[in-house]
Amino acid sequence: MAIMITDECINCGACEPECPNTAIYEGGMEWTWAGGTSLTEVQLDDGSTQEANIAQEPISEEFYYIVSGKCTECTGFHEEPQCAAVCPVDCCVPDPDNEETEEELMAKKEQMHV
Repeated sequence: MAIMITDECINCGACEPECPNTAIYEGGMEWTWAGGTSLTEVQLDDGSTQEANIAQEPISEEFYYIVSGKCTECTGFHEEPQCAAVCPVDCCVPDPDNEETEEELMAKKEQMHV
């Protein structure tokens, strides 16, 4: 499953540079599918496609957040999610709304980093 950041986040920013997929953003910041990946186009949940460099609305205005569609739990890069490993308040936790198998996470990683 993807990782999420809870509202216990102290906005220290330790997690952001650790993410190999650039899936972590500061609260209030726009994000893109392309950021930190080799994606040029992304297929959305509704089946449509979109240029990967189009800015998306922030998921949180207050706290650092993780884009679940870009999170691979560091599969294929590290043994454990690096955001959780460096978080001083343990607010990077599994997201129960975005459960994925290791195979799905690896496929997502391969798609993003061709």
